[in-house]
Amino acid sequence: MASIESFLQRYAAFLPVKAVHRGYRRVSRFLYRVMPKGLYTRTFLIIVIPVVILQSVIAFVFMERHYQLVSRRMSEAVVREIAAVVYVLENYPQDPEHTKIEELGARALGMSMSILPLEPLPPPAPKPFFDVIDQELSKAISQRIGRPFWIDTVGRSRFVEIRIQLQNEVLRVFTRRSQTFASNSHIFLVWMFSTALVLIIIALLFLRNQMRPIIRLANAAEAFGKGRPVGDYKASGALEVRRAGVAFADMRRRIERQIDQRTTMLAGVSHDLRTILTRMRLQLAFLGDTPESEAMRKDVDEMSNMLEDYLAFAKGDGDEEPQETDVALLFEELEEESEISGNDVKASFDGPSEVLLRRNSMKRCLSNLVTNGCKYGQSVELNGTIEHDWLIITVDDDGPGIPEDQRDMAFRAFHRLDLARNQDKTGSGLGLAIARDITRSHGGDLYLEDSPIGGLRARLRIPA
Repeated sequence: MASIESFLQRYAAFLPVKAVHRGYRRVSRFLYRVMPKGLYTRTFLIIVIPVVILQSVIAFVFMERHYQLVSRRMSEAVVREIAAVVYVLENYPQDPEHTKIEELGARALGMSMSILPLEPLPPPAPKPFFDVIDQELSKAISQRIGRPFWIDTVGRSRFVEIRIQLQNEVLRVFTRRSQTFASNSHIFLVWMFSTALVLIIIALLFLRNQMRPIIRLANAAEAFGKGRPVGDYKASGALEVRRAGVAFADMRRRIERQIDQRTTMLAGVSHDLRTILTRMRLQLAFLGDTPESEAMRKDVDEMSNMLEDYLAFAKGDGDEEPQETDVALLFEELEEESEISGNDVKASFDGPSEVLLRRNSMKRCLSNLVTNGCKYGQSVELNGTIEHDWLIITVDDDGPGIPEDQRDMAFRAFHRLDLARNQDKTGSGLGLAIARDITRSHGGDLYLEDSPIGGLRARLRIPA
């Protein structure tokens, strides 16, 4: 690609660069659309196409050169023998029955010869367009004998009939077709194509073995990216594939070790902070019910909620294993919990709803989105479906929404949009961050869009 572009730039004065470059891009896009996308199929084509082209060229050269040359030489040999018989008939006396000529043809030349009375030759028979025998025989007879003749290469499957008109008689010759052309050329083609087929099958078997470690590595990386169990993966295959597998295994261990260390640290921080908050609540209980103590209790409760949100965000999915989850049933649970809290939430799921998910984490993600919608709007609609192996979930509210230029900032941890949300509402600013973190841990992503009911739409897209 780079070399072609540099060539076009260098010779811009001599070529219509724009037209050539546009045509090249169109051809590239067309090939990209029609060519297979899988590595195994592309490698298969890389192996098969050159073999097919090579075999076609060899077959063409053989049929065009060797086959025609051998057939021409064999036809000329047969015509030379017939020309010798014609010379004998015209220059030497013969017996009335021409028995000597017939014996000469049968014993010495391997042909059936007979002398017919002088009569007009039959009309020419239909000639096959690609008949090498008819072409070469006709050419050789015209050059060496130079007498009127008639050839029948169609009527008989194993023999060729030749009639040559002499001065007072007609010489009729029957010869085998195998004497006039190379009849065993198909053996070469059969061996060539059968050998190529066997070699292609062997190459595909070896290619399949070489592709298996790459497929295993891709599946392991995809499963790890979706937060699913990878299993006992071991690097194997060629040196480059093995290096990639070892690098993936090392990266996976580092990430898992980092997550474990973070979880252990947060567990200690959570224990220490909760102990302090518990002592503060106990001290406030001894102060009695005063305006000052009530305000302090609210601050302590808000600190406790912020701590829980922070720990949930930092902990992520923890050690929860993916399991088959009925998303429609999960929607019903969220709808019931929202009704108990006095919120207007309508949930529906279209089609099959069994998906491999971390159920508790996904419930926390959807609960955060529904809670945000209920906090800033009057009603919330929760809908889901599976399209093209993707789980699509939308959470719509009729609240004030978020401006499009501020939606990326809404995902930042501890960030609240002053202009978009009501400041009378409490919160830590971690709801959307936690929801997107959980969605991405499942191999998907979370998007904020305009809602058809007037507020904000949160759209989750997760591999099903």
